[in-house]
Amino acid sequence: VYEMNVRQQTPEGTFAAAEERLPFLRELGVDIIWLMPIHPIGELGRKGSLGSYYAIRDYRAVNPEFGTMEDFERFLLRAHELGFRVILDYVANHTSPDAAWVTEKDPAWYVRDSTGAPAVQYDWTDIAKLNYDCPAVREAMTDVMKFWIAKGVDGFRCDVAGEMPDDFWTAAFTELKSIDPDIYLLAEGEGPN
Repeated sequence: VYEMNVRQQTPEGTFAAAEERLPFLRELGVDIIWLMPIHPIGELGRKGSLGSYYAIRDYRAVNPEFGTMEDFERFLLRAHELGFRVILDYVANHTSPDAAWVTEKDPAWYVRDSTGAPAVQYDWTDIAKLNYDCPAVREAMTDVMKFWIAKGVDGFRCDVAGEMPDDFWTAAFTELKSIDPDIYLLAEGEGPN
């Protein structure tokens, strides 16, 4: 499994440039390419000038600095032609504070602080924590994974998986495996669950 940071993989930092590196990675014996988050990065509370990949504004889009959705689809096609499986870093715990969901969805979609603002977890000042007690959040987040599977993605590396309820993962994975029995799932977790 090779973790790829598209921005830093090449001087250009694009899907097209990263695609050119695929034959080399194949020669190294890589089987699975894990793409760090490829989505647009939030601006509100942004850390540094570039922001964190893990402060996602839109789960169904690609970061324009990497290219277009068509560029991503070409990268994915070429990776599959070379025999790779491609997994996405899936950030289910939180969005950026300026994600459309913060203002467009029911306030119950987010864990709120005492002032009613979306809660910030740890020192992650560039995030808004999702509320998994809200059934609509669970459905939306499962739909995000289904969207990318429909694009041809082979699985997910689930960021801070232990922060979400186990029953969310159980239900989501059951549904995903009914779509693709060979889906590759990798959890970032510290506990036995």
